[in-house]
Amino acid sequence: MFEDNHIIVVNKRPGDLVQGDKTGDAPLSEVVKEYIAEKYNKPGAVFLGVVHRLDRPTSGIVVFARTSKALARLNKMFAERETEKIYWAIVKNTPPKLEDTLVHFLKRNPKQNKSYAHIKEVPESKRAVLHYRVLKNLENYFLLEIVLETGRHHQIRSQLSTIGCSIKGDLKYGSDRSNKDGSIHLHAQKLTFIHPVQKEEIIIIAPAPDDSLWNACS
Repeated sequence: MFEDNHIIVVNKRPGDLVQGDKTGDAPLSEVVKEYIAEKYNKPGAVFLGVVHRLDRPTSGIVVFARTSKALARLNKMFAERETEKIYWAIVKNTPPKLEDTLVHFLKRNPKQNKSYAHIKEVPESKRAVLHYRVLKNLENYFLLEIVLETGRHHQIRSQLSTIGCSIKGDLKYGSDRSNKDGSIHLHAQKLTFIHPVQKEEIIIIAPAPDDSLWNACS
């Protein structure tokens, strides 16, 4: 989606790992390193910093840093919420309101790799805030636009599930069936941030995966 000497932005496919995990599957970070090594004929180890992650079944924008300076500045930007992240989600049930702000306290269960949303603060929970609005009625589904204010583990999946709007294909958070390819219909669609070195505004818009439901959203 974007590439210069400092950063590289990729539109991740559902199913791709951003960073290596216990499955041992080749992560996107390694694929990008190989691409850089080949394109620029770089001998030896290629530096690539993972700035943020997307869940494996999710698609959309992932930013990598190509220099340590860019990595440090991007890490700070993402940690201090100086970026604007917009997601698209396709849900089965009608949302309670056409647009709303959801505030929950998320508590992560590492054994289940799942986050539970609570209305009130509980021990070891983190405050989670998102804003959603219904963009389109897709006959049997609804397309939501989501603006994240915080970046918690499985935040969108958990919060939407809590209001009765599980994401299509997301069995872990209440969908009645999985998608054939193991994906969920959650897509990191737009990211706005300031370039860590050039200092100009970068706006990335990533096309959703090519399937009949996503295609109906455009």
